Amino acid sequence: MDQLALLFALLLAAVVMVPVGERLGLPPPVLMTLFGGVLAMIPQVPVVEVPPEYILPLVLPPLLYAAAQRTSWREFAANRRPIFLLAVALVFVTTAAVAAVANALVPGLGLAAAVALGALVAPPDPVAATAVAGRLGLPRRLVSILEGEGLFNDVTAITLYHVAIAAAVTGTFSWPHAAGELLLSAVVAVAVGLAMGWGAHRLMSLLGDATLQTGLTLLVPFASYVLAEEFEGSGVLAVLATALFLSSGQVMDADDVSGRLVGQTFWSVIDTLVTGVAFGLIGLELHNVVGTVEGRWSELLPAALAVVAVVIVVRLLWLLPAAWLARRLHRSKDVDEDIPLGWRETVVIWWSGMRGVASVALALAVPFTVEGGRDFPERDAILFLAFAVVLVTLVFQGLTLPWLVRRLKVRANSARERELERQLALRCAKAAKRRLREIEREEDLPEELSEALGHRAWELGARISPYFASEERREAQDQRVQRLKWAQRLQSELLSAARHEVLAARSEPGFDPEVVDRVLRQLDVRSFRP
Repeated sequence: MDQLALLFALLLAAVVMVPVGERLGLPPPVLMTLFGGVLAMIPQVPVVEVPPEYILPLVLPPLLYAAAQRTSWREFAANRRPIFLLAVALVFVTTAAVAAVANALVPGLGLAAAVALGALVAPPDPVAATAVAGRLGLPRRLVSILEGEGLFNDVTAITLYHVAIAAAVTGTFSWPHAAGELLLSAVVAVAVGLAMGWGAHRLMSLLGDATLQTGLTLLVPFASYVLAEEFEGSGVLAVLATALFLSSGQVMDADDVSGRLVGQTFWSVIDTLVTGVAFGLIGLELHNVVGTVEGRWSELLPAALAVVAVVIVVRLLWLLPAAWLARRLHRSKDVDEDIPLGWRETVVIWWSGMRGVASVALALAVPFTVEGGRDFPERDAILFLAFAVVLVTLVFQGLTLPWLVRRLKVRANSARERELERQLALRCAKAAKRRLREIEREEDLPEELSEALGHRAWELGARISPYFASEERREAQDQRVQRLKWAQRLQSELLSAARHEVLAARSEPGFDPEVVDRVLRQLDVRSFRP
């Protein structure tokens, strides 16, 4: 098996693991990590040869872009306090604690290399958190906190990592320089990200075609990441700024229906494939890392257990008072933010701190030598400790998180979601009715047509949420909705017969496949209409 065949195997497994994970109730990223580990033990499977410096630029931009599209600036602004406590403060605390323990237990590591280790294992993985937590039916506020933490903690951790690596390589360190580098990195990243978002939006409006627009969105996160890194900014933060700019309500075209449908489908496929390959590579690299420390198990295994324990325990010790403080501030101020509402939700957030792609990529990117040609201090030990943290937090915590959620009975508030749907349905119906009244003032509509359009405006809300109508109107509305569903089912049967006939004609002589496909596309589009 060569490298290309291995890539195809990972892509196939990424697709297959989604239904397997749903049937087993296990997160697909965890299953892909296990699959990669099993592959690595097969003698015919080649050693992965991906340059470490390419892992982050190739994997993180599309995954971060896809995750950031599911949220908004308002959500981040509303949750700025819990995000800061987790994505910034907790990263610093975890880095310091891990550095202290590793420096004490691994002889010859040195403080700068220990800080680099702490920084690369400090941030929970945004992809793992979103992929795992999003499938468990957790309350939306918990998913928002985990997404916000996962998306922003890489900015802090990667900057700390680069500062520590530079100190280890050069032997010099300056706190003012490090603080200035962190601030400059953030400012440059936001500027580049917003500029890329604005430019991409203008270019997409010129392209017009949904397929071309979606193709452009695939290039945008990579361009944003690389350009920010070229200007000494945070590529991660630049991608987030770009994605949030393009997904904001002020920028999105409400009438670009085909663009949204094509884009959402496309990015769902990209997210599934890239996530699967990334976590499969973690399993493959784990086998290689274990082989580099043969003969040092008695020394490094206790250190690995200690570092893993520090990572897990520090998160819990930080979350308990942080969640209590957030609840106190939430009660004392009229703020709209998502916070854990009890110890059960706090425990779920604690156990959701899984490490993944970013930690592995940063560990593999540790240089081999320092200035003067000497070996980097304990590079093999850093890789082993980092992979131990990833293995335990991703595989063990990822496999047990569904059980923990069921045990603690932490579930989304379906009543609140229904109420939000009802409010949106009511707003949709009222907006449609207002537009109808404007048209009636501008045009002379027949009375029967105006009445029929009024009913359709109200049915629009009913299709979104059956609870939006008042009690006295709901029974009549339900009857109309049932008749509408019956008519839609019959129309679906007619369209299905038409599509089968057109597809049969595609194989007959005399029919141009391009013409057949154009007709079939018209039938497909008609199937989406009410």
